[in-house]
Amino acid sequence: MIYGIIGLVVLVLDVIAIISLLAGRGSVGHKLLWILLILLLPLIGMVLYYLIGRSSADA
Repeated sequence: MIYGIIGLVVLVLDVIAIISLLAGRGSVGHKLLWILLILLLPLIGMVLYYLIGRSSADA
C-alpha cells in the first residue's frame, strides 16, 4: 500500500517536472534529453532536472 502511494507521488512530481520543462526555454533537443532522463530514471531524473537542468530564467 505504501509503495503505491510513493509511486503515485513520484509520478505526479515527474509530470510536473515535464510540464515545467516543456513550458521553459531551451532547444527541442535539450528538452527531449531531459524528458528521456526523467522517464527512464523517474526519481533521479526529476531531482537532477530541478538541481542542474533548469536555467535561471526558468526557475
